[in-house]
Amino acid sequence: MTKRTWWILALVGGTALLLMWRFSGRGVEVETAQVSRRPMLVTVDEDGRTRVRNKYVIAAPVSGRLERPTVDEGDRVERGSVVARIHPRPEGPRDVGILRAELAAAESRDREASARLEAAIARAEQMRREAERDRPLVERGLVSRQAAERSELAALSAKEQVEALRAAAAAASADVRARELALAGAADQSPGSLAQLVYAPAAGRVLRVLEESERVVLAGTPIVEIGDAEGLEVIVDVLSEHAVRIRPGDPVRFEEWGGDEPLHGAVRLLEPAAFTKYSALGVEEQRVWVIADIFDAPLSLGAEFRVEARIVTWEGDDVLTVPTSALFQLGGEWQAFVVKGGRAVRRSVRIGHRSTELAEVLPANGGDDGVLPPLAEGDEVILFPSDEIDDGVRVTTSRAPPAPAPSISG
Repeated sequence: MTKRTWWILALVGGTALLLMWRFSGRGVEVETAQVSRRPMLVTVDEDGRTRVRNKYVIAAPVSGRLERPTVDEGDRVERGSVVARIHPRPEGPRDVGILRAELAAAESRDREASARLEAAIARAEQMRREAERDRPLVERGLVSRQAAERSELAALSAKEQVEALRAAAAAASADVRARELALAGAADQSPGSLAQLVYAPAAGRVLRVLEESERVVLAGTPIVEIGDAEGLEVIVDVLSEHAVRIRPGDPVRFEEWGGDEPLHGAVRLLEPAAFTKYSALGVEEQRVWVIADIFDAPLSLGAEFRVEARIVTWEGDDVLTVPTSALFQLGGEWQAFVVKGGRAVRRSVRIGHRSTELAEVLPANGGDDGVLPPLAEGDEVILFPSDEIDDGVRVTTSRAPPAPAPSISG
């Protein structure tokens, strides 16, 4: 025989030996897991930071010599508490006229804030009455539950708007008082004139003292920043394609904040406009700010602290699941290999919600997809199927440890 013939015979023989090894003996070693029913969560995970919900930056109402502030960061202050003292510089007739005009403008803003607050209170009361009227109508089937929930949400939003406008009215009133005192100080040209007092517009804690030393400041210079440290919220920027799955009211778990147990909260708001951000790899991303409340924030958690937010977008208590590592696509369809009688058998899979570790297995269309039988509870599926695995290949299995429950997506 020629050398070419010998090469052909060797190739045929090697192929035959490979096929005999694949379809006989111990087979390909694979790792398997079981299709099972279990609780499942799907979340959007991103880093966030805490911030004070209602924050006020108190600025110098007049130009003059600022005394060294008597409040320190972390101090508790009440509404109307003195946070700074400023000795106004002597004013001329022109400056006095300007101060009077500024006082008139501040009084106008105060009246406007009061009018807006009264209108908001009336609107909130109307929304509350509408929500109360809808509750019994839902039970009688005259109003849909969705419409009733919208009424409840509108009433809650109107109530929060009242609180915001009440704070704005308080700030406007404090501004009027400051202008009055500035005008009174301008009329007194004596060197020993009383200092201009700067008041806190709302109760809270001192977050930052922006001017720690005595010096001459101009009107409008920020002096102290206060806020309610117990009213913390978390802001999280998420990818826009993930943001479309998030709804106000979705539960949120806050982890990696420094404590042993996760904190809990809920999404309050998604900002309507996205912004552009570049990832660490230089990839341009469109991201959206998500604002969430914290229900059980400890006193040790302050403003601008880092947390890891896990926003729950879907959950189920009894879900038929398959590990995502067992799935692959063939011809545009999801499929998996099931171990039957020591051999790999290809199966079609219809999946629903997916997380990092698990995927929801949906029933086949009409109970039969017309090509391959679907997955069922208790099936052993092959994890990370390699190119050696094909329909009918003999396999040797080893069970993988169960995936953690519930499953969390990244």
